[in-house]
Amino acid sequence: MQRKVSFRGSEDFHEIELKAPITHAAGYLGVREALKHTFKEMGVLRSMRTLLSMNQKDGFDCPSCAWPDPEHPSPIAEYCENGAKALGDEATNNHIGANFFQKNSVEELSLLSDYDLNKFGRLVEPMVLKPGSVHYEPISWQESFELIASELKKLNNPDEAIFYTSGRSSNEAAFLYGMFARALGTNNLPDCSNMCHESSGVALGETLGIGKGSTTLEDLYEAEVILIAGQNPGTNHPRMLSALEKCKQNGGKVISINPLEESGLVNFKNPQHIKGWIGGGEDMADIHLPVNINQDIPLVKLILKKLAALDAQSRDVFDHNFIEKYTNGYDALISDLEQYDSEELLKQSGVSENKIDETVALLANKSKIIVCWAMGLTQHKNGVENIREFVNLLLLKGAIGKPNSGTCPVRGHSNVQGDRSVGIQHFVDKEMNERIKKYLGFTPPKHEGVDVVASMKAMYDGKAKVFMCLGGNFLMAASDTEYTAKGIQNCDLTVQISTKLNRTHLITGKTALILPTIGRSEKDMKDGKPRHFTVENSMGRVKQSKGILKPAAETIMSEPEIIANIGHAYFGDDHAMDWKLLGEDYELIRTQIDQVAKGFDKTKERSKGAGYYLPNNVRELDFSMLPNGKAQITINRLPDHDLEKDEYMLMTIRSHDQFNTTIYGLDDRYRGVYNARRVIFMNPEDMNAVGFKKLDVVDITSTYDDTVRVAHKFKVVPYNIPLGNLASYFPETNVLVPYNHFAERSKTPISKSIKVRLVKK
Repeated sequence: MQRKVSFRGSEDFHEIELKAPITHAAGYLGVREALKHTFKEMGVLRSMRTLLSMNQKDGFDCPSCAWPDPEHPSPIAEYCENGAKALGDEATNNHIGANFFQKNSVEELSLLSDYDLNKFGRLVEPMVLKPGSVHYEPISWQESFELIASELKKLNNPDEAIFYTSGRSSNEAAFLYGMFARALGTNNLPDCSNMCHESSGVALGETLGIGKGSTTLEDLYEAEVILIAGQNPGTNHPRMLSALEKCKQNGGKVISINPLEESGLVNFKNPQHIKGWIGGGEDMADIHLPVNINQDIPLVKLILKKLAALDAQSRDVFDHNFIEKYTNGYDALISDLEQYDSEELLKQSGVSENKIDETVALLANKSKIIVCWAMGLTQHKNGVENIREFVNLLLLKGAIGKPNSGTCPVRGHSNVQGDRSVGIQHFVDKEMNERIKKYLGFTPPKHEGVDVVASMKAMYDGKAKVFMCLGGNFLMAASDTEYTAKGIQNCDLTVQISTKLNRTHLITGKTALILPTIGRSEKDMKDGKPRHFTVENSMGRVKQSKGILKPAAETIMSEPEIIANIGHAYFGDDHAMDWKLLGEDYELIRTQIDQVAKGFDKTKERSKGAGYYLPNNVRELDFSMLPNGKAQITINRLPDHDLEKDEYMLMTIRSHDQFNTTIYGLDDRYRGVYNARRVIFMNPEDMNAVGFKKLDVVDITSTYDDTVRVAHKFKVVPYNIPLGNLASYFPETNVLVPYNHFAERSKTPISKSIKVRLVKK
């Protein structure tokens, strides 16, 4: 019997209130909102004690974004508003177990909003949803492990199982998870990187030889220019603003490249300083370039074209010594730039020429340049090319492999980079396979597995029978929500290793398991002794994370222990890896990580305190793995969206009250929207042209391959956004993103450039 569950949840409106956008980030308001949320969820004393331990050298790593900690963190407040909200969300005093699920069916729960689902609290005991049932019921841990092992043994081949990983997991959990999948015989290891920074990894790998950024946190402090492209640090990575503040105070300049002028890049009131409480704060972006959605390549081409013209006159704008010694492709790029008409590039970018000339004048005589970016560059069909074009700028300026310069992709989840470093990847790394065989004693599969897009299709086509998630909310994070939901429902067994309830617990396979796990802030004890995890931040530093709180319940289990018990239930005592022992002894896991994962070495000792950096070839100006042993300057095509007359370009965005798919509240105070999420931001001139008024209700439709997708009931909000461009919150608008349209080579969904129409209700 098919359960009657909703993949959309509630589409009801709340009483929306609109105010003027706030023109500064953080400050008193940020502190107030952070403490208000944590106090409500955790209580005052428990909140303060825990906040003081977050991001400290002997404390636990923030469960929110992956922004690095400074060498000497503030002893009072080394966290931001969203980090505090993430802590309150994880360590809430609200708990749900068997009684809750007995009273609430999955059908009833699925009708609620994602915000309402998250508010119920921590999951505290393992639960099973049996075939035909609409209520989860308790199941013992051992029965859970045996059920998973039994379903895996029924598979015709290991590739009928898919193992998804969220960026919240630790290095130890991710490593065990990846090794279990490979020991089973599959590389079906999709992860959240596939949906966000996969374009960065591909682009940086092709041009610089490593799929990670090259800067350290300290590099930002004395950079001469920081370009922030397609990123909103005030909401998504608020602690980054402290680094930008130091850059500004040292005489550096900040350039914002984004369709929206976001509050965090207008002004920052640092609550750690008196000026942040009673002063005017620090003005951030010296130049804001309001580029049209996904028109960054024409913008950068025009900047390069103007810089090249200046260089032709003086030969001191580009770093020709660096170009000759370390790069390939300079002459081809200059020839390619000459083919473009400046007026056409200007028109396509949507930015005024005065602003571009101001940018060119600033860049012309600077060499310490950093480019930071996030989803605004990656989630497009040409996402890889977007990043390669910015790398061209850095290479021509010689701003790679030297202090205060380089690439800075800002990761969105606290250990998403660490997951990849320890082996969560669907592609085959022959050298890692050899190390697995040598040190772990089994032969891993040699064929490529599925990424997120391919896993969605495999489930939809009935080719996947078991789908397991190590954290995350896969349904709401992935593109094409209805398609993804139908795929998940085709599975025989779905397993969620989770801390909180979300929609992927309600849209399930025929049988579903919820396995509750400890949070980042909680103690992990074994036989009365504390254990710790390690994580890797956005800039490649590995450090320990030690929780301090009593776990939400005695009935929950750590992620490594859950995975190890599944491994033992499946393989028994005869496998080359001692799964039972690995679940008990994290130092043994770290020893194996050192043996198998590239760059990890003496992690037990070196991860203490501030931790240690993994090797980074760009920092050493080593491009030996690339053609001719040099960094690659590339030729990148202009984007071509081919919009119809009645179509707009939509980008999905976060509100200030959410982290990824987790909704903390219904306010987006930086943009002036309160108590609402079903809104669409639109230029007032575009509204007038079609007769829309403020708060008119519209359906948003997207048409790809003759399939019309609909997001129902959104209120129109007039906003300062370029003509022809729209913005709206995800995950509500993920339903519009077609599963089969994604970035070339990285297969990252086109969530930031969706062609849509608006239909007035």
